[in-house]
Amino acid sequence: MAKGDDIQERLVALAANIVTFCSGLPKTAAGSHLANQILRSGTSPAPNYAEARGAESDRDFVHKLRVVLKELNETEVWLQIIVRTGIVSPDAIRATREECTSLARIIGASIRTMKERGVASSG
Repeated sequence: MAKGDDIQERLVALAANIVTFCSGLPKTAAGSHLANQILRSGTSPAPNYAEARGAESDRDFVHKLRVVLKELNETEVWLQIIVRTGIVSPDAIRATREECTSLARIIGASIRTMKERGVASSG
């Protein structure tokens, strides 16, 4: 397994969970809005991480990782909003929220490590 494959797989699994979750949201205006928003943010970290793995430089790598982190953070906020609306119970998406948070911590740690090595992003 190549370096980063495990994180890539976890991000793909998160995206798949988000897609499945969204298909079960109510077909109301609010449900559709929430589904559309979380579909965008929740499915983008995986392909953005793939882009980071193919970065042209360390700076490009860090920049792309920051995009991944931003999308994971946005996804977590949408999950919080969904729970607060009462559309689903907190237990129904607890594992997804925990995985999202865990992945954000890992990506954040990677960014900090690169920063400690003297690599700054352009963004």
